[in-house]
Amino acid sequence: MTVMAEGEFELTEGCRLPVLLTNGEGWHWAEILGKKEVNGKPLFYVHYDDFNKRLDEWVPEARMDLSKMEHPRKEQKTPKKEIGKACTSSSRPCSPDPSVLNGTSGSNKKAPIGSRKRKLDDDIVDPISVPSTPSASLGVDSSGSRSATPSIPHINSSQELNADGSTTPLAPRQTGSMVAHHDDAVTRMKNIELIELGQFRIKPWYFSPYPQELTSTPNLYICEYCLKYVKSHKCLERHLSKCMLRHPPGNEIYRKANISIFEIDGRKNKIYAQNLCLLAKLFLDHKTLYYDTDPFLFYVCCESDSKGYHIVGYFSKEKESSEDYNVACILTLPPYQKKGFGKLLIEFSYELSKVEGKTGSPEKPLSDLGLLSYRSYWSQTITEILLNLKPEEGNEKPVITINDISELTSIKKEDVISTLQHLHLINYYKGQYIIVLAKDLLAAHYKSMSKRKVRIDPKCLHWQPKDWSKRGKW
Repeated sequence: MTVMAEGEFELTEGCRLPVLLTNGEGWHWAEILGKKEVNGKPLFYVHYDDFNKRLDEWVPEARMDLSKMEHPRKEQKTPKKEIGKACTSSSRPCSPDPSVLNGTSGSNKKAPIGSRKRKLDDDIVDPISVPSTPSASLGVDSSGSRSATPSIPHINSSQELNADGSTTPLAPRQTGSMVAHHDDAVTRMKNIELIELGQFRIKPWYFSPYPQELTSTPNLYICEYCLKYVKSHKCLERHLSKCMLRHPPGNEIYRKANISIFEIDGRKNKIYAQNLCLLAKLFLDHKTLYYDTDPFLFYVCCESDSKGYHIVGYFSKEKESSEDYNVACILTLPPYQKKGFGKLLIEFSYELSKVEGKTGSPEKPLSDLGLLSYRSYWSQTITEILLNLKPEEGNEKPVITINDISELTSIKKEDVISTLQHLHLINYYKGQYIIVLAKDLLAAHYKSMSKRKVRIDPKCLHWQPKDWSKRGKW
């Protein structure tokens, strides 16, 4: 590290130094990604080490500790992420090494899970997730006692399960909404300062490829009904006087009280779908789908009042998914977060899967907030199923299988297994696997469910799935 006196250096892109945080937690190391002048004074765009990119911001020189500045390395003219290291600065993983994609990397060899596999017809436990051992049915014990558990291969929800039962770190998909791309100096920096959407003014989290002439304005104004973007409030007023929409285009397939969900075809309503993707990109770092919306359906959740239907959030799904993904991207807008709408959208996606008669899973890898939301939903849903179990005749304890849980919830078996492992519910006792519902887990479950005020009522869903493979062109 080279320390230089003030006046003997110039702060440039790639320099690293401590920056004073505004939340009172002191200094934190950051990297300078950009520079601009406002009213003759320089501002620097910084990314904090180990913090999510949504916390990146413009800071003045007064908040920087120049005495500890580190100059950028000569071999790295533009900041790049190193392959093989954890990417803690972003919710999207690093761009993959070709050897990883091809399965030839020595450090990422596919290791089979379990040396022997039992038949699924045994109705005991999923053979992929649990080692082959003499066992009986998967029982449920709510006594709260725990027993020693043999080693169970761990399946992370951000990993794919391969055909041979192995897991490898996921690279971004080359289809759907996940397309591998490298960070560059442009996309690493937020380009919109503020958006006005309905009654809300929202600070974006990430870069979104809106037209460049609109990014230089202090505010970006967006119609909350058709999502058209304009450069000034006057333009928005003129647009609203002409806009015929008061709800998203497409079919309203769910309504209960003031909550409605609309299904939008990405081919029939291309402009709306593209505008929705641009808006979502402001709050989803890993999203790379902007314009090719034809293969997707969009499910937009709204709150209604006398003025119209106000967008709360949405999720998209591929019309045909070879991996049985029931969600491609999912977003609750910041003003509606922490109000239960995220779990409402997740619950709705699984209700659609139930109607289709399939099990589903979200497109991997999940963002950090997405993983938290899904973990919470899976935990609550599976625990709810286990609590409602009743013993069969001749059995002291209720009995259930992984397949049963998957069929009841439409949650894929891999996600069921990873959730049970995450909650430390699977135990091995007297030659069989049992699920132990500890008192602390039950207390946390009842507390979280008491806060979940908004739920999906299947009776209010009016929807018939389409077989897109037989419909030729979407």
